[in-house]
Amino acid sequence: MLGEYRIAGRRAAEIAGSVEQGVGSGALAPGQLLPPMRELAAELGVNPNTVAAAYRTLRERGVIETAGRRGSRVRSRPASTSRDSLGFEAPPGARQVADGNPDPALLPRLYDAFTVAAGEQDGRPVLYGEAPVDPELARLARAGLEADGVPEGPIAAASGSLDAIERVLAAHLRPGDAVAVEDPGWGRVFDLLAALGMRPVPVAVDDDGPRPDDVRRALGQAARALIVTCRAQNPTGAVITEARARELRGLIAAHPELLVIEDDHGFAIVDEPLHPLAGASRHWSLVRSVAKAYGPDLRLAVMTGDPLTIDRVGGRQRLGPGWVSRLTQRAMVELWSTGAVDPAAVARAYAERRDALIGALARRGVAAQGRSGMNVWVPVPDETGAVARMLQAGWAVAPGARFRLSAPPGMRLTVSTLSAADIEPLADAVASATAPPPVRSYG
Repeated sequence: MLGEYRIAGRRAAEIAGSVEQGVGSGALAPGQLLPPMRELAAELGVNPNTVAAAYRTLRERGVIETAGRRGSRVRSRPASTSRDSLGFEAPPGARQVADGNPDPALLPRLYDAFTVAAGEQDGRPVLYGEAPVDPELARLARAGLEADGVPEGPIAAASGSLDAIERVLAAHLRPGDAVAVEDPGWGRVFDLLAALGMRPVPVAVDDDGPRPDDVRRALGQAARALIVTCRAQNPTGAVITEARARELRGLIAAHPELLVIEDDHGFAIVDEPLHPLAGASRHWSLVRSVAKAYGPDLRLAVMTGDPLTIDRVGGRQRLGPGWVSRLTQRAMVELWSTGAVDPAAVARAYAERRDALIGALARRGVAAQGRSGMNVWVPVPDETGAVARMLQAGWAVAPGARFRLSAPPGMRLTVSTLSAADIEPLADAVASATAPPPVRSYG
């Protein structure tokens, strides 16, 4: 069953480690069927409960999956494998519209902000035992959240959106729990759930956000958490409208123990209003990253939520990194205070490029989504073929497989660095790549 590889160990941790070693070395291939628990227990001379515990650990780590009587097998894509690895290697000279990065020309200069922050630190160094969040950063973050209708709650800081989301999930959930997620959605969240041993429940998305019927179905499947994107949803650009938020809040209110996590990664790059779901359930958090507007390398997201959630996040954070660099926090205060970014201008720049591409595709009969943010989602009948044809035409796009669980195939195009001269050639390439193959006739 396993070829030449032999699972070893006497304790559950040793058995699980042996399987992981086999997967990591390639000796156990993706899809490889593992021995039944009783059979492996007899071979190793251990109690079947020991093997059961090892298999449970492996499932929680996302190394294997179990399908009832069909047994346990190595996952086709282990949890440690990022969805970013799905795709094609771009040939030299190909235009990159796959990476999801902001336009560097729209990012603020950081030198002055860090110079000011460093000067303050030189005068009064931050030492152990101080508050993890800079008071002025907390004040500015709270003012912005309050202006957007987010309920009152303590402020915390994390090293980006994904770090914040992981900490909130870990504060309430455990391996095996079901989490409702947007589909298509941010692939890193799917990776995170696999690594945490949690089960994603896909929720379809339209231009107005998660579809209520799908959310209702997910809640009926005992989802313990719901992760949504407020604006600039990745990859579709969806925005949760006021009407959709009202409907979703009604559904959530019927499940008061549901953990609701909102990712406002579109902060400061979109001009669509925020319609938060925060407060519709007992436990919630809204995460606001500065990556897209101020720079990914800042690694900073501010977050708020109910007091219990934020207290648990802070308590666990103290046992790890302790806090997000106060130097970075002070630099962010300087950037916010001096108006280093004009959100309206940034939103307008992305909207012009996005709308131009969607319009050009529409003129060619190609449907596309992109209501906000910096991405355009194009449904395609043959994802692998379309992405390959785009590469042949000189354009590197992101395959939809990075963003899908059960949603139909597609591809994502990032408009950040497109110029006006790029729009028509790119639209031509997309139209050609997504066109049905010519019908051959044999006479």
